[in-house]
Amino acid sequence: MAGGRIELLAPARDAAIGVEAVNHGADAVYIGGPAFGARDKAGNPLAEIERLCRHAHRYGARIFITLNTILRDDELEAARRMAWDVYQAGADALIVQDMGLLELDLPPIQLHASTQTDIRTPAKARFLQDVGFSQMVLARELDLGQIRAIAAEVREATLEFFVHGALCVAYSGQCYISHALTGRSANRGSCSQECRQPFTVSDGAGRIVAHDKHVLSLKDNDQTENLEALVDAGIRSFKIEGRYKDMATVKNVTAHYRRRLDALFERRPELAASSSGKSRHGFVPDPQRGFNRGATDYFVNGRQMDIGAFDTPKHAGIAIGEVAAVAAEHFEIVLDDAAGALNNGDALTWWDMQGELQGVPVNIAQALGGRRWRVVPNASVAALKDLRRGCAISRNRDMAWERLLSKPSAERRIAVTLYLSETASGYALDITDTDGHHARAELNQPHEAPKDAARAEATLREHLGKLGGTLFEAEHVELVLPAPRFLPAGAVNALRREAVAALEAARAAAFQRLPRARPVEPPVPYPEDTLSYLANVYNGSAAAFYARHGVRLVEAAYESHEEPGEVSLMITKHCVRWSLSLCPKQAKGVIGVQGTVRAEPLALQLGDEHLTLRFDCKPCEMHVVGRMKKQVLREARKENKDGAAVPVRFYRTRPGTARSRQA
Repeated sequence: MAGGRIELLAPARDAAIGVEAVNHGADAVYIGGPAFGARDKAGNPLAEIERLCRHAHRYGARIFITLNTILRDDELEAARRMAWDVYQAGADALIVQDMGLLELDLPPIQLHASTQTDIRTPAKARFLQDVGFSQMVLARELDLGQIRAIAAEVREATLEFFVHGALCVAYSGQCYISHALTGRSANRGSCSQECRQPFTVSDGAGRIVAHDKHVLSLKDNDQTENLEALVDAGIRSFKIEGRYKDMATVKNVTAHYRRRLDALFERRPELAASSSGKSRHGFVPDPQRGFNRGATDYFVNGRQMDIGAFDTPKHAGIAIGEVAAVAAEHFEIVLDDAAGALNNGDALTWWDMQGELQGVPVNIAQALGGRRWRVVPNASVAALKDLRRGCAISRNRDMAWERLLSKPSAERRIAVTLYLSETASGYALDITDTDGHHARAELNQPHEAPKDAARAEATLREHLGKLGGTLFEAEHVELVLPAPRFLPAGAVNALRREAVAALEAARAAAFQRLPRARPVEPPVPYPEDTLSYLANVYNGSAAAFYARHGVRLVEAAYESHEEPGEVSLMITKHCVRWSLSLCPKQAKGVIGVQGTVRAEPLALQLGDEHLTLRFDCKPCEMHVVGRMKKQVLREARKENKDGAAVPVRFYRTRPGTARSRQA
C-alpha cells in the first residue's frame, strides 16, 4: 500500500455483514472461506465470497480470506485447492499462519501474515516480508517505540495493527491452554476461551491472593485516541477484531473508526483512505453501546495497571440510573437524563453484594412520568439477587439501538463531475469520478430552444444529478452549451444511465488485484536456527520451509502431542503480579517493602485444574505452565489409532536435507 494510503480493515462473519462493513466505510474486509479459518464457526461458501468481492471491488475495497489455522499433512491439498477457489471467486489476499502453504502451488494472490504468526521483533517482521508477505498484523502487545523499530526495518510490506475488539491475553499463536484442557486448539480455530474463566490465585505458601477472579480476562482493545500516533509510527492498516460479532456491532464500530480516520485525513491531507467513496451514517456511532468489557489501549503507550476485566468477562452495559423501589412483581427505576427511554426487551444489569454481575431482561417497561419507570422483569423479582433500592442500574441491551441498526443505516457514494456538451447530432455527457475514471455517453437529439431558459437549465441539472440508485453522487454538474437548451426528461435520464453504466464498467475494468510479493532469493535465513513447539509446525511442508531458511532443528507443534510433562501453555505480556500490585518493580522506593517482594510463582486453580504462573522479569512476561489432561491425550491417540493423520517431528540434519519420524 502506498505511503499515505490508510486502510480500515473490518471483520465479517458472513457476506451480508461484509457488505454492510463496506457500506459503513471499510476499505477492506476479512472473512472466513469454506474451511481452515481461525474461527471454525465462521466459514462461508464460495458463492457468498464471490458476492462480497463484487460489492467491495465496486469501491476499490478488498477482501481478505482467513486461511490461518495450522494444517496437518493430509489437509494441505484441500487448503491449496481452497486458495485457488477463493482467488477465482475474486479474493484479494490470504491471511496465513502455516508456513507450509508457502511451499505449495498457490495462486498469484497476496499473502498476509496472521496475528497467529506472533510478530514482535523487527527481525521476524523483516523475515516475513522477505519470504513474500505483503502485509502483516503486528502483535497487540507492542508499544509505539517497538512499532517504529519494526517500521524502520520493513519497507516493502504494509504494517497492520488491531485497534478495536476483544484481546487475547496470550501472544497470539502462543496459547495452548484450550487444547491442553479441552482438546480444542486455538491454532486450529476452536479456542474454548479458558482465559475468561474465574480462577483462584494463591502464593507459594498457599495463601489466597484472589478468589474466583477472571485474572486472565482482559478489557477490550480501543485505540480511538491513538490513531494518529499509530500512523506516525508506521501503521497503515487498522484492524477491527470480531469475526463472530453481529451485524449491529460491525456497523457501529466500523462507522466509528471511519469517522475518526476521515477527521484525521481532513487535518492531514497527505493521508487518504485506500478505497473510494464516502460513507454517510444514519446514526451516531458509539462503541460503548455494543458488547464490551471496558476499554484499554493495552501496551501502546507502555504498561498500564488497569487492563483487566477481572470481575466479569461479560458486558456490564452503560449506567442509566438507579432503583427507586422494589415490589413483589416489579421494580421502579429513576433514569438519568442521558439514558433515553426504556423498552420492552432491554436487558438490565447490576452488581450484587459479592461484586458479581447480575442481570435480567425487561418484559414490560412502563413510563410513570418524569424520569421514573416501572419494570416488569422476565423473571421473578424475588430471584433477582441483591436488587435493592439505591442500586445502580446499567443497560447492556438497548432494543431501540438494535432496531435502529437492524435497518439500512449507511450509504456509500463516490463523487463525480458531470459535463453536458453539444455535438453535431445532439449531446454528450462526460462523467468523471474522484479517482480519475472517465466515461462518455452520446445522445442523438435535435437542438431545441426552451420556452423558459432558467427553468429548463434547472430541470436539466436536476435530472443529470439524479444518481440516488447508483454508487455515485453528483459533486458538480456543468452545462457546456452554446445556448440554453430543452431536452425531454426521458432522454436526459437515458443519457445519464448510459454514462453511469459506462463509468461503472470503466471502474471494473481498471480494478486490479495487487500482485503477490516475490520472495528474496536466495532464501533469507530465519532469525533462529532452532524452533520449539512454539513455532506451531504441524506438517512436513512447514518443516521443509524452515529447513530451506536455515533452521536446523524443528520440533512438532503442541497439537501433535509430543510435548511431555509441564510446558508453557501460555506466554503473555499481561502480568497477574503487576495487576495485583505484587510486582517487585512496584515495591521500589517503598520503605519496608523493597527487597521483600519477589517474583515467585503463583498458582492458578480452576476446579480440579492447577496451573502455575511463572514470571520472566527481564522481558516482563508471564508464563502459564501446566500439562495436557490425560483424557485429551488419550482421545488424541485414539484418533490417531483409528486412522487420523499422525503429525511428525522433523529434524534438519545437514544443509539441503531433512528427515522425520512418526510422533
